[in-house]
Amino acid sequence: MKNEKKHILVLAAGSVGRRHLRNFASLGCDVSAMDPREDRLKEAENEVKLVHKFKNAEESLSTPDKFDGAVVASPTKFHISQTLVLLKAGLPVLLEKPLAKNLEEASELFKFLQSNKNAKVLLGYTYRWWPSLSEFKKKISAGEIGKPLRAEFIMSAHLADWHPWEKYQDFFMASRDLGGGALLDESHWLDLMIWFFGMPEGIFASIEKISDLEIETDDNVDMLINYKNNLRVSVHLDLYGRPHRKSIKIIGEKGSLDWSFEENLDRNIMFMNLAKVFLGLLDGGSEFACGVEDGISVLKVIEAARKSSSSGGVIKV
Repeated sequence: MKNEKKHILVLAAGSVGRRHLRNFASLGCDVSAMDPREDRLKEAENEVKLVHKFKNAEESLSTPDKFDGAVVASPTKFHISQTLVLLKAGLPVLLEKPLAKNLEEASELFKFLQSNKNAKVLLGYTYRWWPSLSEFKKKISAGEIGKPLRAEFIMSAHLADWHPWEKYQDFFMASRDLGGGALLDESHWLDLMIWFFGMPEGIFASIEKISDLEIETDDNVDMLINYKNNLRVSVHLDLYGRPHRKSIKIIGEKGSLDWSFEENLDRNIMFMNLAKVFLGLLDGGSEFACGVEDGISVLKVIEAARKSSSSGGVIKV
């Protein structure tokens, strides 16, 4: 019911899962957590009051208590399977990005949603909820710099700095099987590109492991992307850069726009805004600022980039 206290289940109590637990608790929700690792459940319990703790998704849904919604914050490998379990139990889902490891996995969820119109999935490409980036998009759409001709997206951040409390080799980002790597995990930047400009026409990409990081996944991605309207986009993602850099530059016929991430800004703002939108959905709202179809668009670009990197040619999207 609207405005009643909500009970949110969060699957996985790693860094982003604990963030969601803290945020929903601060918004007045009851929260429960699932994680196969007891140490992570204890860490979560030290930060927020947990109603329940579970070791797997199936166990969490066997409790007599009813949940109002669920968050899937697990490694990418588990996104589709866990989301389907929750949707089949009748729970709206806030799913962390990316949607899946590949399009084949994502199609299973898409087919389920096509035949279950009341099921709700909000996809957490959180940068869409960063106020400065919302304003950035408005300026592009309003024609402040005229027709965009060139765009540059850069994300460069050394993996060992992401979670200094744990060995980066143990972080899911280091695992190919779990769905880590620069291309998948940092697909935020591809989502922003599509959010700003729509789907591109062709992609030329190089996806590599070039540093001495002890990981199985790609740590360097370079993409040249063409649009039908003569817009040219470059995307660079890496997991070895210091100092860290996250920036966007758009050059138009009448001027330029620049955005850069400032380390001293509170990045939790975008997560809180996302949580509020999700609670609005639970109260019957219809704001889907990012959904499964958006995630599939990103995966189409990723698949094209992978094909280009393998073939050495330009791939049509």
